[in-house]
Amino acid sequence: MARAVAETQFLENEALSLLGRLEMVKPFALNTPMVRAAAISAEAQNGITFLLNRVSQEVKQKIEAYIAWLKNPSNASAPASEAQARFAYLKLRFNNLLDQLDIFADVLSQRGEHNTGVWLAGLDVLAMDALSLRGNFYHPPPLVCFVERGHGAAIRRARTRLPGGDDNPVAVIQVPRERLIGSGIASSIVHEVGHQGAALLNLVDSVKEAISEKIAEGHDEYAWQLLDRWISEILSDFWAMANLGIGATLGLMNVVSLPSYFVFRVATDGPHPFPWIRVKISIVLGNALFPHLQWKYLEKKWESFYPPNKQKGDIRRTIRSLERILPSFADLVVNHRPKSVKGQALKEIFPVADRQPAHLQKLFQRWRYASKLMDSAAPTLVFAVLGQAKSDGNLSTVEETHLLQRLLTRWALIRSLHHCGAGNQHVVEAVQHSQINFTKQQLQLL
Repeated sequence: MARAVAETQFLENEALSLLGRLEMVKPFALNTPMVRAAAISAEAQNGITFLLNRVSQEVKQKIEAYIAWLKNPSNASAPASEAQARFAYLKLRFNNLLDQLDIFADVLSQRGEHNTGVWLAGLDVLAMDALSLRGNFYHPPPLVCFVERGHGAAIRRARTRLPGGDDNPVAVIQVPRERLIGSGIASSIVHEVGHQGAALLNLVDSVKEAISEKIAEGHDEYAWQLLDRWISEILSDFWAMANLGIGATLGLMNVVSLPSYFVFRVATDGPHPFPWIRVKISIVLGNALFPHLQWKYLEKKWESFYPPNKQKGDIRRTIRSLERILPSFADLVVNHRPKSVKGQALKEIFPVADRQPAHLQKLFQRWRYASKLMDSAAPTLVFAVLGQAKSDGNLSTVEETHLLQRLLTRWALIRSLHHCGAGNQHVVEAVQHSQINFTKQQLQLL
């Protein structure tokens, strides 16, 4: 049955309404207030702008083509149901565009918050540092951070599908607001960066192949199967450990310090190890990368917080089975040689030598008297040094917070000035050498 003129006019008006709303979709550069230092990186900004412009143009063309189709006399005999179906598809695509817009709007709107926006820009720099490996195995995508309510961190990885099927140009890392600001936030952020890095290197599938060989041997088969199920999260914890040292485990302990029931709840249907064993895995991996007595002390502390001997028999048996193979598992991970890293062992592509406890302790003592050395250090190294100092009892939480606020601001400002171009190199150098040095009060904190 051919559609009536009234039906055609109704659908045309609805399509024109979509066009009107589409014109309200503006580039973030025009409607997002923030100081320059709080801005996301130029690469991230360009990627988001290009994506939204491309999808907007596509939607506009589809709407205009639909209106032309409605007005074409040769299509007058098409039933109203077909015209409605075509419009419904247009509306879905338009809503996909708005979903994508909202994903990035949630991130960028926080950049207008006083202090928080600049700190988030500093955390962007930390995240990019954690993703940049010395072997040039991939071109790292841009990363942006934002804070959210809730307990856990998360990542929407770059080069994955957005609503509507478009490729995400930017990795978006969500961290809990309650973790601002302390060394624990680095553990969460670098863990999420690890998910992106592991995907770029195809680490999960590669390590799973090695684990499958252990399963085939038939010894502690159930324990190896559990590790295989959890390997994605474990590799991200490993990424954090390789960059941050003991600070990664301390941050993890803070995240999973829950009522005992949840700490020992062995769920086999999810990607996360149960919290008690997850901390133990982190400790074993830490000892494999950075041998030191501190891991024994940390292990005893964790077991004093959550004594495993108070658990039911089946949980204790699972724990014993996992603990029995953890040294072998840690050796497998740190010495694994994926094809994606050109035959090198995983421990060789991370700054493991620079994260040894003795070296971190030496750096902290040196930075007490030469603060500019801290200013020029890589962000992950700074967090590793402060995490080690905190573990050693040489840095209080208050002191740490003041230092990190200053350093995050510095990293954000230097990045923003570098984006200004070569003509502002004198400004960049002024910031690096004098304008944002430690105040006397901050020197006293060290």
